[in-house]
Amino acid sequence: MTVRILPLPETEPPASDRGLGALNTDKGNLPLDTVEAHASITGLAAGIEVVQGFRNPFDMPLEATYIFPLPDRAAVTALRMEAADRVIEGTLKERGRARQDYDQAIAAGRRAAIAEEDRPDVFSMRVGNILPGERVTIRLKLDQPLPHESASSATFRFPLVVAPRYIPGAPVDGDRAGPGVADDTGAVPDASRISPPVLLPGFPNPVRLAITADIDPAGLPLTRIRSALHVVSEEGDGDRTTVRLQPGERLDRDFILRLDFAPHETAALSLIPDEPPATPPVSGHSPAAAPAPGETATISSVSGDVEGEGTFNLTVLPAGDAVPRPRDVVLVLDRSGSMRGWKMVAARRAAARIVDTLRGEDRFAVLSFDSVIERPRDLGADLVHGTDRNRFRAVEHLATLDARGGTEMLAPLDEGCRLLADSARDRVLVLITDGQVGNEDQLLAHLEPRLRGVRVHTVGIDQAVNAGFLNRLASIGRGRCELVESEDRLDEAMESIHHRIAAPLATGLTLHAEGLEIVPDSVAPARLGALFPGVPLVIAGRFRGSPSGTLSVRGTAADGTAWEQRATGTVSAVSAAASIWARAHLRDLEDRYTVGGPGDLEQRIVQTSLRFGVLCRFTAFVAVDSRVVTDGETPHQVVQPVETPRGWEATAAMPRAARAVFADVADAFAAPPAPGGAPPAPAAAPPGAAPSPYGGPPPSAPSRTFARAAGRGAVKRPVPPDSGIAGFKRELVDVLGRLRQVPDDQRAHNLVGELLPILESIVQRMEAESLDATPLAALRDDLRRLHSTADKSSIDDQWTRALQILADFTEEPQSRRPFWKKRPL
Repeated sequence: MTVRILPLPETEPPASDRGLGALNTDKGNLPLDTVEAHASITGLAAGIEVVQGFRNPFDMPLEATYIFPLPDRAAVTALRMEAADRVIEGTLKERGRARQDYDQAIAAGRRAAIAEEDRPDVFSMRVGNILPGERVTIRLKLDQPLPHESASSATFRFPLVVAPRYIPGAPVDGDRAGPGVADDTGAVPDASRISPPVLLPGFPNPVRLAITADIDPAGLPLTRIRSALHVVSEEGDGDRTTVRLQPGERLDRDFILRLDFAPHETAALSLIPDEPPATPPVSGHSPAAAPAPGETATISSVSGDVEGEGTFNLTVLPAGDAVPRPRDVVLVLDRSGSMRGWKMVAARRAAARIVDTLRGEDRFAVLSFDSVIERPRDLGADLVHGTDRNRFRAVEHLATLDARGGTEMLAPLDEGCRLLADSARDRVLVLITDGQVGNEDQLLAHLEPRLRGVRVHTVGIDQAVNAGFLNRLASIGRGRCELVESEDRLDEAMESIHHRIAAPLATGLTLHAEGLEIVPDSVAPARLGALFPGVPLVIAGRFRGSPSGTLSVRGTAADGTAWEQRATGTVSAVSAAASIWARAHLRDLEDRYTVGGPGDLEQRIVQTSLRFGVLCRFTAFVAVDSRVVTDGETPHQVVQPVETPRGWEATAAMPRAARAVFADVADAFAAPPAPGGAPPAPAAAPPGAAPSPYGGPPPSAPSRTFARAAGRGAVKRPVPPDSGIAGFKRELVDVLGRLRQVPDDQRAHNLVGELLPILESIVQRMEAESLDATPLAALRDDLRRLHSTADKSSIDDQWTRALQILADFTEEPQSRRPFWKKRPL
């Protein structure tokens, strides 16, 4: 079958290679000169080979660092380094051990490469001791599922650039975590690992990009292939189609293919027994068993490395309409500076469409935010009913929004949780944003205990969207993530969003097995959430014993009756299934680690990663050549600059001293420009690299302290994460962590203006539950007597005592090792 490719009608031609920054120097050009990606898509899985070519244009040995994106659901399963006549296979090791091996190799004069993960979709590659004039090629192998957007569509998305991210928090002392241009902060301790320098506008295209995708529908009723943001060519051979990117494109936006299928309702279960471990080829991955049209469920099994085990894949594609129920909906809209242009227009339209779907019995609130939170006029600070008047006021407010300021996301999401607390209705929070923040771990750790019972849907609007964060937040909130890369895509996406915000078909989903032994705590996603009309649910996990049996998903229908979908397993061979499951499971474990799971999680994450050969944030692939090629002197170090994401205004890549990307300097919270301009880029920044917009704040700029994290307009009243003493301890663990980021000169304000109101609320709630609040009540009374103008000695003494009381009350465990720390286990 030959499928016609639909090019983007308004696609612009590649930018000219002339312009600002298009200069050569005596040091030559940039080290990264080629990026290639070849995807073999079979059914709803893809095997991908990524090739990065590095060339040393200098007259001395080089160490090149490249901060780059990969699909957030993709499992990185192999690394290979090729240089001269040498081919070195990489080894997956605990991250500290891998770094040690790499550093020792470089010091000994040997070539080496190391690949590390810093976010689910942000990675770094270091290639050291590249000789003058020499080329080194790095090959990465990935396995990736194709996410269902609906029962009739799936998406292959390959990101090409790490966009600048807003970095909140005050800079921290000590060694930098990485070579990027942003300062590490209390809120983002590894900001320097996720902030590559940005090319100046008009710099010559430094990288030759090639992307091909071989598509085999594997029995699925494929009807159309659409390229969303690039012009592509296609070749057909029977049912197989090859899609190629036109030459000359820049790495400035995601590459997106949408595969449309004939609609059908199904549920499928595939069972894939383990086989002896082997390195599968990059291409030719077998698909999970495709459910036949009209079936109810399908299961697949996959290969692994332990005798008697395997992997199952369960896919449920529901149909039908749910009975509408009254809802409480909070709509949180990002209007920060990075949302300028078409993104702001699309965000306003998306929010207005959601408001229009509300009924009179629904209650809602609209929160727009940058560095502050704003609400529609006359609608007050609480939820209001979805009357015509109130919906008009909300749409009126949305129509006035433009982009400005920084992305202070914690306060509006916290306020949304407050508004949705203690309601018996369906509770829904919708976040519309580009997701370009660096404090994802902080946000998830803070929000997870507050989101219990709240369904979170995220709408990501960008051509280089932070899909990793938005998928993680939606997963923790048992909701769905929808990505919008253009205004043309918005109408199609909003139809899907409407289904997801509407009443679900079933809630409280649980998985049950008959005749199949599921390995404990292996199901991914760990939170099954709810089932929505036309929105597929995909569940994977591990099983022991015979590859036979049935799985059923049970829940409660909208009318309160029991709901169940059952599938009988069929054995199949899917070479990528184990690695795709392992990646999803590792992501669940890492999120649990982020929000404070059991103390043995780190070791468990490392063991799972090494057992299944899948890269994670606690492991790294390292390749070391045995041949000595230099005298061991420190090589010249270059951090590869990246493109400004397409659709961003040019000012995004220009020097700014304020931490907010496009912060409105007139805004009350925006830091003023530093005298003399922005801080310099790293010492070895190559020609054409613009200093990051995320440089450190000038000395006179106010820090983003615990007080500012709450944001203006927020009601600073914590939401209890759960009942009993454990819930209050968890609440205060978060408070304690934020207090420890407060600069010395902000202590008085935070004690009296921030900590005291929190203690007032917690003590009152604890006493109402007949819990012992004696130490907290004593601290509250002390703070009531403390005047904000007290002398520094008194404030410091009270500060030390407050932190000690909170630490003792929460029984705070020893601090965990961050993902990026260098020491081996």
